[in-house]
Amino acid sequence: MSDPHRHHPHDGHRPHGGRWHRLTHRLTPHSHESAAKVDSALESSARGLRALWVSLAVLGATALVQAAVVAVSGSVALLGDTVHNTADALTAVPLGIAFVLGRRAANRRFTYGYGRAEDLAGVAIVLTIAASAVLAGWTAVDRLLDPRPVAHVPAVALAALAGFAGNEWVARYRIRVGREIGSAALVADGLHARTDGYTSLAVLLGAGGAALGWRLADPLVGLAITAAIALVLRDAAREVFRRLMDAVDPALVDRAEQVLREVPGVRGVSELRLRWVGHRLRAEVALVVDGEATVRRAHGVAVEAEHALLHAVPRLTAALVHADPAPVPGEADPHLALAHHAPG
Repeated sequence: MSDPHRHHPHDGHRPHGGRWHRLTHRLTPHSHESAAKVDSALESSARGLRALWVSLAVLGATALVQAAVVAVSGSVALLGDTVHNTADALTAVPLGIAFVLGRRAANRRFTYGYGRAEDLAGVAIVLTIAASAVLAGWTAVDRLLDPRPVAHVPAVALAALAGFAGNEWVARYRIRVGREIGSAALVADGLHARTDGYTSLAVLLGAGGAALGWRLADPLVGLAITAAIALVLRDAAREVFRRLMDAVDPALVDRAEQVLREVPGVRGVSELRLRWVGHRLRAEVALVVDGEATVRRAHGVAVEAEHALLHAVPRLTAALVHADPAPVPGEADPHLALAHHAPG
């Protein structure tokens, strides 16, 4: 006997829930209907969008100030920092599109919804970081081969301080919101901004060297900035790659297994899978229950198991729970008919 149980917007005859259902659900404590999960997901997307637009405004203003100083000073270190800040600001565009798409309801073609658009935005962010590294490195090497004096050194130093302040504020904001809503792309974007802040401080070193008459200080700092961009590129690429490959924190899996084993009626957990869809988690579970239990009883165990998971696993919005009968000596494996479909 098996009992698939599913908490999903497509269950039963309530395709996506209506406004009245969402309102009444909010007034009902300890309920985990799909409509409330959609509301929570929408709230997370709204927070992500707000973080993007606020940081876009801050970084955009910072980049404009720095660009004006670059125009009059000719500093390639500051140019690299400005390019990176501009690229960081522009990454808000694909992420914003992804958050908007992620709010769309699932349909018969995209049955899991559009959350994966967020992971694709993460790829766009990684490519943007890579492009900014290439541009900054190319400019620095060119200036090494053809050194030129840096004008208006005090203005360059002030622009560097402004770049650090703006980027560090944006980095903390993005990382905090990204971790709270479970968005790997937003966290990667925050790490990107943090590196921009450190590279802005590096521009100060170049300005100091230029003030002392060392022409190579500016392009050398530009190369150091390129190296810093490469480091954040590595971290961001690793984060986005793991998300694309459905990687989750093993501790989260351990926690979910422990919670499931503590549910009354559960004799074992034969399979547990977690995956991210955007900044939301989904679970697929196979439980072992009493083989003599009625269908209603097995279904009740599945419901309690899902309920426990929804409370224990942060950002889990849906679970598919399947109940398998406990094995009996001499009884054939109930899944034997599926054996030839198993991957080799």
